[in-house]
Amino acid sequence: MLLTKKYKIKPTSEQLDVLWKLSKRCTLLYNLSLSERKEAWKHERKSIKYSHQQDNLPSLKDQYPSIYSLYSKTCQGVLQKLDANYKSFFGLRKNGDKNAKPPRFKKSVYFFTIPYNQSGFKIENGKIIFSHKYNNRPISFNIPQELENYDVKHTEIFNSEPYKGKGDFFVSVVYETFPQTNYKDNEKNQAIDLGITKTITAVNTDGKILEITNPRFDKYWDKKINQAKSRRDHCKKYSHRWFRINDAIRVMTKKKNNQIKDWQHKLSRKMVDNTRLNTIIVGDLDVKDMTNSKKLPKSRQKSLNRSTQNNGYISRFIEFLTYKSEFAGKQLTKIDESYTSKICYVCGKVHDMPLYKRNLSCDCGNEIDRDKNSAINIMIRYLSQNAIWTGYRQFACNLRQTGLLTFDVYKIHPMDDMNTRRNLHA
Repeated sequence: MLLTKKYKIKPTSEQLDVLWKLSKRCTLLYNLSLSERKEAWKHERKSIKYSHQQDNLPSLKDQYPSIYSLYSKTCQGVLQKLDANYKSFFGLRKNGDKNAKPPRFKKSVYFFTIPYNQSGFKIENGKIIFSHKYNNRPISFNIPQELENYDVKHTEIFNSEPYKGKGDFFVSVVYETFPQTNYKDNEKNQAIDLGITKTITAVNTDGKILEITNPRFDKYWDKKINQAKSRRDHCKKYSHRWFRINDAIRVMTKKKNNQIKDWQHKLSRKMVDNTRLNTIIVGDLDVKDMTNSKKLPKSRQKSLNRSTQNNGYISRFIEFLTYKSEFAGKQLTKIDESYTSKICYVCGKVHDMPLYKRNLSCDCGNEIDRDKNSAINIMIRYLSQNAIWTGYRQFACNLRQTGLLTFDVYKIHPMDDMNTRRNLHA
């Protein structure tokens, strides 16, 4: 598996000048390649692939000699970024996202991430050295000496706030590693329902419920950021006072994002280390669609969108949990979580559950928090889809012992066929 480590660097004024020169040449190469693709599609309805643009790199360098200052692998990395942006755009459109937009031209005022793929860098004596042909000034930065023992595959130089390079500079190092142990199914599973107020609502095969409340760093910082924005809007734009308040807003936003990310890292680490369960099941969330419900008023959509995005991106937490589980020899599985909050896990009846309704009350006598109900349904769906009937019945018995099920064991409705379920309750 591939992991990434990020190291903060402090370039000197001479190194900073070289980095900006290389960044502008990367921007030029990116824009020329993007223009070629747009023109080919506009006039010939023809799609240009990465391999074609890579083969034409020598002729492009002859037309624009300044590109020669870039290392060859850096040029290929820029083209790969453009190709990845197009693939992402086509993928979003294919999945029905009509708001997806094709790649745009880059402005030289933004610091372009400088990639080095496979070669062009050397790690020795606690330093990482990058190759370039702009001048004879070396680009080298101090990094931990332990990195010399890693199998490094890719490196990048980037800025945390690309606009005018106002943020900190970092070196990103991608290296190959192997899991500590191989995955082995021990028939112990944990199903997780992700949310905003309660980030985690989980149930394991023993029927025990785990709930973790989100500290909501965004609410603390958003209040201060909004007050600062209000003060900034009353200032003359681009005045000394305007810039001072704007810098304060950037600092507060950075602190908010760092706190959320740090909390997600620590939580995912605790969940992986402090459990004997080898299989983790989560719902396959589409965070974008969470706020696109036509039943919600626009004001509610805006509020929900802000909560899901400012909360550190729920999907990002899943990615943290995924790679840490894999490294620890465990497995994370995603399954469809449609209707898991609306279906009674006992009888299978579908209820109308708007977001403000936090408890499910069913005619069969089942009353339960909607997040707990969703987590149990995710577990049942996973067990039934994988035909783990012994685990399915054992899970039902464990729910009875924990008091979450007071009915006959075999009344729990399997979740493997949604069409049958809809026909049954039509």
